[in-house]
Amino acid sequence: MRRRLERLIGIAATEGNELIPLRNGDAIFPAMLDAVRAAERTIDMMTFVYWRGQIARDFAAALADRARAGVRVRLLLDGFGAKEIEQELLDAMEDAGVQVAWFRKPLRLSPFKQNHRCHRKALVIDEHTAFTGGVGIAEEWCGDARNPGEWRDTHVQVRGPAVDGIAAAFAQNWAECHDELFDDRDRFTGHDQVGTSTVQVVRGSASFGWQDMQTLIRVMLTSAEVRFRLATAYFAPDRYFIDLLCATARRGVTVEILLPGPHTDQRACQLAGQHHYTRLLEAGVAIRQYQPTMMHAKIMTVDGVASLIGSTNFNRRSMDHDEEVMLAVLDETFTAVLDRDYDADLERSVTIDPGRWRRRATVQRLREAAVVPVRRFL
Repeated sequence: MRRRLERLIGIAATEGNELIPLRNGDAIFPAMLDAVRAAERTIDMMTFVYWRGQIARDFAAALADRARAGVRVRLLLDGFGAKEIEQELLDAMEDAGVQVAWFRKPLRLSPFKQNHRCHRKALVIDEHTAFTGGVGIAEEWCGDARNPGEWRDTHVQVRGPAVDGIAAAFAQNWAECHDELFDDRDRFTGHDQVGTSTVQVVRGSASFGWQDMQTLIRVMLTSAEVRFRLATAYFAPDRYFIDLLCATARRGVTVEILLPGPHTDQRACQLAGQHHYTRLLEAGVAIRQYQPTMMHAKIMTVDGVASLIGSTNFNRRSMDHDEEVMLAVLDETFTAVLDRDYDADLERSVTIDPGRWRRRATVQRLREAAVVPVRRFL
């Protein structure tokens, strides 16, 4: 698996990484804020979503405090996804010395570039600790997925050589938005081997034709021998990946897909995915819908030994249009934790029955058909 990923994507994996999976806001936000408050030299943070609520104020206050203490703080916000951020928070951070940059504000762009967003989530502290995953900075992610107001998500804290790959994802997008790529507070130090995880950091960027994120997912699916699990917030792949999921199931691999149920913030995307349910179910793919709240995690596991975690959804937007970052992790212990969380999520999910789905209402079929023209943008 490692050599397939390295040779087919062209990015070396690193050994000796420590990965700590963080489940839901109650675990994610305290870990991130503790790391920010402990920063001594540099903080680099990028996010697609920066909305409102107390957690948005907490992050702004922590970043501003470290900037006033002399830490170099850079914050990269997507021009579309973070447009709801409160102006007073931006003013407070900039007054404290935080360098705030915007990735492709819509009013300043050609129509072509407006569709290509920075969906990456990364926080890098002092060049030695990083966080990435699916979480945005907003009150929707607070709590522990106990009700519709507390979204289900997973982030990961990383120490070791893989931090460089996450830092590079930040640097790639920062370079487009700011003249200064580094300064004298960047030490460019090496990394100790602090754990047991082998990690490959894969970046996805908008492009024509095949790209690395598609290759990464393709390798995972074709390498699966026993079980392939997918949890994703937005499921709207093209026909190729639907065919690949079906082919994987037909060769005897257990293929499980966990998706949002009644609580979703993108109904059109959900309908686009549902258009493919019949083919998937006929091939033997198990489809479940998470019931308590919005399922926002982006996770894949393969055979209990490998996993993907990061910002990429299983949809055309993530694979074709947006800037993304994923960790390909080879570590049975780490993957086992993700699988245990997946099992817990299945207990709170409903399985799509093939027979009942074939008999679904005409109005549902019409809704699925209505989104076909825009599926490539979802």
